[in-house]
Amino acid sequence: MRVFLGIDGGQSSTMALIAREDGRVIGAGRSGPCNHISTDEAAAKFSRVVADCVDQACRSASLDPADVSFTSVCCGMSGGPGDKETLIRNLLRTEYLSVVTDGEIALTGALSGKPGIIVIAGTGSICYGRNAAGKLVRAGGWGYIFGDEGSAFDIVRQALRAALRFEEGWGPATELHATLLEACREGTANAVLHQFYSEVWPRSRVAQLAGLVDSAAERGDAVARAILEQAGQSLSTLAACVREQLFESEDDVRISFAGGVFRSRFVRQRFQSLIELSGLECVAPDHNPAGGALLEAFQLAGLKVTLSGIPEMK
Repeated sequence: MRVFLGIDGGQSSTMALIAREDGRVIGAGRSGPCNHISTDEAAAKFSRVVADCVDQACRSASLDPADVSFTSVCCGMSGGPGDKETLIRNLLRTEYLSVVTDGEIALTGALSGKPGIIVIAGTGSICYGRNAAGKLVRAGGWGYIFGDEGSAFDIVRQALRAALRFEEGWGPATELHATLLEACREGTANAVLHQFYSEVWPRSRVAQLAGLVDSAAERGDAVARAILEQAGQSLSTLAACVREQLFESEDDVRISFAGGVFRSRFVRQRFQSLIELSGLECVAPDHNPAGGALLEAFQLAGLKVTLSGIPEMK
C-alpha cells in the first residue's frame, strides 16, 4: 500500500497525518511544539517531536514505524524550513520530500490548493496568499518582539498591559487584573510581568492564557473585548496587505483563517466583518494545515486527490 505523510510543525504543537493513495486518512498523531533549532539541544528536541508525532500516526494506521516507507512527504514548519530538511531526511524514508513553511500548508489546506489568502493566528500570526499564476506573498510573521499582531501571545501581552495600567491607576477597571494574578499565582501584575520574562513562561505558555481574555470578554469585560476586536482588526489588515500585492481590485478573492485565536467569536466576527466590508469572501477552511501538507505531498508525487477522514485533534 502506498502511503503519504503530511506534517504541520507549529509553535504550539505538531500534527502528522497519514493517508492512502485514494486520499483517505488512516492515521494521525500529535506531539509538542516544533519550531527553531538554533542549538544542538533544540535540534534534538525537534527530532524527538517529529519522530513521536509520526510514530503515533503510524501506530494509529496499523503501520510499523520502524519499517514504514512513504511515497511522498510534505512538512510545513514554523520558523522556516531551511534548517530542518536534513534532520527530517534522517528521520523518514520517502521517495519524495518537500519542507516548506507552515503558512504554505495552511493556505493549501484552507482553500484546497486554490488561489486566495490565509490568515493564521496561533501563538504567533502571519498571512499568506497565492494567486492563479502561483505567486506567493506573505505579510507579518516577524516574531513576538517586532510583530505577531493579533496572535495569542499578543492578546495576552495586551491583557497584561491593561492589568498593569489598572494597577498603577491610569487605566480602566478590568477583571483581567484579577484573572492574570490568579492564573499565575501572583499578588501583583508587576510580579506577573517578571514571571513572563523568565524561562518558566516561554511564549507558548504565555499564549495559552489568551483563552482567559476571551472568557473575560464573554462575561462582559469591555477591556478584554476591545483587545480581541483589535486583534481581529490587525489580522484583517494583514489580509488586505497581501491582497493588494497579489490581486487586482476587481478580482474575487477568497480569504480564510486558521489558528486557535479564531476560536474567539470576538476576533472572528471582527475579522469577518472587515473582510466582507471590503467586498471579499471570508470562508472557513476546507482542511487544517496538516491536511494541507497531505495535499502538497500528493501534488509532489503528481497526484490530485480529495481528502477524507481527517480527524479533529484539539
